[in-house]
Amino acid sequence: MWKSADRDLLRGLDLSPHSVEKRKTQTKCAAPCFISAGDITQKGYEKKRSKLIGAFFPQAPGTSDPFQEDTSRRAPVTPSSSSRYHRRRSSGSRDERYRSDVHTEAVQAALAKHKERKMAVPMPSKRRSLVVQTSMDAYTPPGTRAAESGTPTISNCVPVSSRVSAKIQQLVNTLKRPKRPPLREFFVDDFEELLEVQQPDPNQPKAEGAQMAASRGEQLGVVTNWPPSLEAALQRWGTISPKAPCLTTMDTNGKPLHVLTYGKLWSRSVKVAFNLLHKLGTKQEPLVRPGDRVALVFPNNDPAAFMASFYGCLLAEVVPVPIEVPLSRKDAGSQQIGFLLGSCGVTVALTSDACHKGLPKSPTGEIPQFKGWPKLLWFVTESKHLSKPPRDWFPHIKDANQDTAYIEYKTCKDGSVLGVTVMRIAMLTHCQALTQSCSYTEGNTIVNVLDFKKDVGLWHAVLTSVMNMILLFLSKVACVKSRDMHWSLVAHREQRDVSLSSLRMLVVADGSNPWSISSCDAFLNVFQTKGLKPEVICPCASSPEALTVALRRPVEEGTTPPGRGVLSMQGLSHGVIRVDSEEKLSVLTLQDVGAVMPGGLMCVVKPEGVPQLCRTDEIGELCVCTVATGTSYYGLAGMTKNTFEVFPLTSGGAPVGEFPFTRTGLLGFIGPAGLIFVAGKMDGLMVVGGRQHNADDIVATALAVEPMKFVYRGRIAVFSITVLHDERIVVVAEQRPDSTEEDSFQWMSRVLQAIDGIHQVGVYCLALVPSNTLPKTPLGGIHLSETKQLFLEGALHPCNVLMCPHTCVTNLPKPRQKQPEIGPASVMVGNLVSGKRIAQASGRDLGQIEDNDQARKFLFLSEVLQWRAQTTPDHVLYTLLNSRGTIASSLTCVQLHKRAEKIAGILAERGHLQDGDHVALVYPPGIDLIVAFYGCLYAGCVPITVRPPHPQNIATTLPTVKMIVEVSRSVCVMTTQLIFKLLRSKEASAAVDVRSWPPVLDTDDLPKKKPPLLYKPSNPDTLAYLDFSVSTTGMLAGVQMSHTATSAFCRSIKLQCELYPSREVAICLDPYCGLGFVLWCLCSVHSGHQSVLIPPSELEANPALWLSAVSQYKVRDTFCSYSVMELCTKGLGLQTDSLKSRGLDLSRVRTCVVVAEERPRTALTQSFSKLFKDLGLHPRAVSTSFGCRVNLAICLQGTSGPDPTTVFVDMRALRHDRVRLVERGSPHSLPLMESGKILPGVRIIIANPETKGPMGESHLGEIWVQSGHNASGYFTVYGDEALQSDHFTSRLSFGDTQTVWARTGYLGFLRRTELTDASGERHDALYVVGALEEAMELRGMRYHPIDIETSVIRTHKSITECAVVTWTNLLVVVVELEGSEHEALDLVPLVTNVVLEEHYLIVGVVVVVDIGVIPINSRGEKQRMHLRDGFLADQLDPIYVAYNM
Repeated sequence: MWKSADRDLLRGLDLSPHSVEKRKTQTKCAAPCFISAGDITQKGYEKKRSKLIGAFFPQAPGTSDPFQEDTSRRAPVTPSSSSRYHRRRSSGSRDERYRSDVHTEAVQAALAKHKERKMAVPMPSKRRSLVVQTSMDAYTPPGTRAAESGTPTISNCVPVSSRVSAKIQQLVNTLKRPKRPPLREFFVDDFEELLEVQQPDPNQPKAEGAQMAASRGEQLGVVTNWPPSLEAALQRWGTISPKAPCLTTMDTNGKPLHVLTYGKLWSRSVKVAFNLLHKLGTKQEPLVRPGDRVALVFPNNDPAAFMASFYGCLLAEVVPVPIEVPLSRKDAGSQQIGFLLGSCGVTVALTSDACHKGLPKSPTGEIPQFKGWPKLLWFVTESKHLSKPPRDWFPHIKDANQDTAYIEYKTCKDGSVLGVTVMRIAMLTHCQALTQSCSYTEGNTIVNVLDFKKDVGLWHAVLTSVMNMILLFLSKVACVKSRDMHWSLVAHREQRDVSLSSLRMLVVADGSNPWSISSCDAFLNVFQTKGLKPEVICPCASSPEALTVALRRPVEEGTTPPGRGVLSMQGLSHGVIRVDSEEKLSVLTLQDVGAVMPGGLMCVVKPEGVPQLCRTDEIGELCVCTVATGTSYYGLAGMTKNTFEVFPLTSGGAPVGEFPFTRTGLLGFIGPAGLIFVAGKMDGLMVVGGRQHNADDIVATALAVEPMKFVYRGRIAVFSITVLHDERIVVVAEQRPDSTEEDSFQWMSRVLQAIDGIHQVGVYCLALVPSNTLPKTPLGGIHLSETKQLFLEGALHPCNVLMCPHTCVTNLPKPRQKQPEIGPASVMVGNLVSGKRIAQASGRDLGQIEDNDQARKFLFLSEVLQWRAQTTPDHVLYTLLNSRGTIASSLTCVQLHKRAEKIAGILAERGHLQDGDHVALVYPPGIDLIVAFYGCLYAGCVPITVRPPHPQNIATTLPTVKMIVEVSRSVCVMTTQLIFKLLRSKEASAAVDVRSWPPVLDTDDLPKKKPPLLYKPSNPDTLAYLDFSVSTTGMLAGVQMSHTATSAFCRSIKLQCELYPSREVAICLDPYCGLGFVLWCLCSVHSGHQSVLIPPSELEANPALWLSAVSQYKVRDTFCSYSVMELCTKGLGLQTDSLKSRGLDLSRVRTCVVVAEERPRTALTQSFSKLFKDLGLHPRAVSTSFGCRVNLAICLQGTSGPDPTTVFVDMRALRHDRVRLVERGSPHSLPLMESGKILPGVRIIIANPETKGPMGESHLGEIWVQSGHNASGYFTVYGDEALQSDHFTSRLSFGDTQTVWARTGYLGFLRRTELTDASGERHDALYVVGALEEAMELRGMRYHPIDIETSVIRTHKSITECAVVTWTNLLVVVVELEGSEHEALDLVPLVTNVVLEEHYLIVGVVVVVDIGVIPINSRGEKQRMHLRDGFLADQLDPIYVAYNM
């Protein structure tokens, strides 16, 4: 298609001034659309809401569809030329340079395209305290309109009764729309999870030109009277014409303030040189010697003092390092400047009087050491502070040589500061080249408004001017940046009598920024009437490393101005130059920056890898070979080699020249006639999905979206962060204080569309921060790397955030396809062939264990109690402690028996109960509960223990009590007098229907008389009690425990923990269900040991209560819950020393078991062990147990047997239901701790939850259990009886198909360890991974919420707790924020990043809430389903809800 790329290029660099006009008439382009400019106000919100649910309402005849009307109220704004220049003057560093009418027009067109396919973006919800403006229209008060319309349901049957679900539905709909075209190939991320890798598009433009040739500048002319060095020049002018003015400084009104003559400059410089060398330190030990480095710290309004000091250093042969004046101790980037000074060995800083007075001082008047800075001696250079040199002292003036003349600082992309060293000969040669390019002669004048301490300002105003005896004042030559032009435009109305006809040359210092062209055009436009000639505008390109790279020379009057290149941004993003074809909107117009400097050689090399020459139609990094460049980065040999000692190679591999080239850090190409075009800087380059984008271009597009109503023009930062193996673009802007939430949000969504339309790249995150809060550079620009650092640390505190991971992240692994299942035969063969053991294990056999256990001959616990009351009546079974640690009450065998008899009497007498009636026991944790339980057994009733309602929170806790009483079909409730009153209170009747309670008996006053005969149970298979519990998914499930199972359970625990009457066991658990209830109420009666009972609620008043009791009673075995362990870890973390001094000793503890129904929380148990190690706690003592609904305790560490082991598994393999063991600390590793030893009488097998086939060892599957203490079935699970029937009576689909197993509903695996157990067999360890019903199926993989939550909690110190839930395939992350509400928005990007990086999932919604909002049950487990329901019903009162696009 391309005959000759070069020819087309020439044609495209349209050399006519009309090219801009032509651009304006081009047609508008199509742009992929992913988001709309939804006007989200109350009205707009209502519209969208009704649109979403409109399908569910019948439309009244005669009413038209309300959505036909045009919602695009705003016409694309093209600012008129008058408003264009009357913008407020801004302090930023990159203002008008980004303005381009063509670009604004392109952006408006791209937005109009988007409008055609309108799709709403849900606006984030903010708590009112977070909203700066009172823009309340954005909020639908819950229950206003939404309630009137009933509760229609959307596709997946979740009632949309609130704005939250409507917004989520809106998000779901938006995300269902097709994204970018799918990519084909993948790369392997050291595992099966394949991350998509961007494949080169076969149709993408490729460079087709010939290999470029290096371009040479003209000879550096030798002028006979050029001085041999700059010092010599200064001496010459200072002595020949001392009265000639050298520099005039102006005040803000343009009045001359101060004139410095060449004679003055010479004498002052000599004075500074003498004082530097002879007046610092002592004669024997001078502080500064020739060759040392000194810092120059001068404000921008004092060029004279700077000049004198700079030349003073040159005369003294000392190396000046000019830096900015530090404003405060915590300036952005000032620490890095300090590191540079430190590495240069700077000990002296030269400064002016005024500046010295303005530096921050400590109370004693000393200048404090700035953060990261070396200790400095501050030396004031004003004449009055200096000694006069003796008559016979003259500085030694040499010819320019290879010594370092000065060091210019350069801030890198990552914020680090490097020092570029410039040799004396380079400095002189550079001045000569500039003189030749600019045709400077004696008596010329330069106006300089640039920073004279570095870059173009230093080279022209301070160095070249002295070489040529130029007066710095009104002027034939002006050096400006595009923002200065912008300011002069703003002010031009007030200047009536300006004449610019004498101006011979206007040097535009940032001509290397492609967007400076628009400023040049606008400036010319206005000032042409004042005599400004178009040909005097001379853009130049420069960099700290290569000094001046190119400079356009002033051409003769009447010649045609140089051409412009209108290039396709699409082509540029692939690194090739394509002249823009007519129908594209996304173009970049470039102006040339002249030819190569005199005496220089330039080529363009590939930016990455080997420095190979580019083709003629390819963008690359400009490299120059000349004497006049920097020589090195001070003290960094490796980086110096890569930048200053580059040998470009031809395609044949031959070097271009014998001398090294210097990389300029500028991207561009050499166009026709040897003109140089710069398209951007290496520092601003972002490579997203294999395509290059320049930060400046994206800033320009963002600024072209609207006239600046919402953000400050110069205060936009664009940078990229790496997330999931690719760069992602982040845009941060400062928001004007007067813009409302909706305005800002609308602007944000339009910016996203514009960037997508013009650059075809998604913005990952767009954040607005309050005005004036972005970190500044000393000259007022934005400190980019510091901004990026704050963003990544979560310390930017934005006031608005919009994340778009769904549109940007296209390299996620492919969703997993489930493989068709293999038949039983092949699996069996497979198991045998690969020699895998089938994963099964069992505890010791109960029948074979011989022990003199008297309790064994009784079938019923009630009989055991009666036997103990006769044989050991005064043996204490239970001791209850209060929060002070003293005994609140205790029970001996006979006391328990007697009180239980009286309870049985009450039940028979007052309750008129039959055998087998169900009785709900609503008691606080304590002795009464135990008495009531045995009373029920004595009366032949079936007890159900129920947690009493919380007096401060009746509305939410009482309904659960009522539900258990109803579901368990209790005919009577027994409780204490206090709770009896609570159940009858006003609050209670508001929460539930009090009239439908069964009879309530209070048992505080027991009757005196003895009851009739006790009930004698006959059939051990009848019900002993019901165990009710609410699972983490919010299901209420009651299981039936028979007398046989109860006795077997107690015996199994007795054997595992070696419990005898002489033992004490401390129990700090909730006594309402599971193992907690069994340990609290049953085990002591069966085994005869003394239980020290500590209600967990008492720990809130006294966190040390449990451990003090363990120490005081010299307990060997203790049981607790995770919430208790967490309370001790957090509450006693700083008190271990004081506890030790009070004699707390945990060295006798053999087993400290956490009772749990979840994967062991390794991090918590480890930190607990570490924390209390000093108090004698042996780390091997801490372990966990595991139980579930079908079997309340499957594993329990116990006393004998090997220590619990921990393995590390690959988290990514787990998602695919595979177990892959890895080394500790390897990436994506997850520690899993064994859940204790399998209890005696328990058999376990691992089965495939779908096929029900047995699994091999170390394979992940569902844990199935068979045991004498399995529950005998659910009592009721709401309406799910059919589904749940196989939970208790499952059989394997092949292999041993006879045995009946119970399914636990938990995933786990068995692994045979190297350890041996008591019987000498090798020990099998069970590792629990998580509950099946909790697991989330996302992208075809199985995720356990706890893994994602752990990652999220680690990301920011303010996140105290986290819970994740799913809703219609969206991942919702709820985080609790500790700290100020203004940190809430910082968490959104961090949470999104970490879940992407570690789990390959895109977060759909981030909800930030207050501490304590995530509901937690008594076992310390998160109630995620309650949380989800609360979120969808809009009951969480979130601080902030972000909907990721």
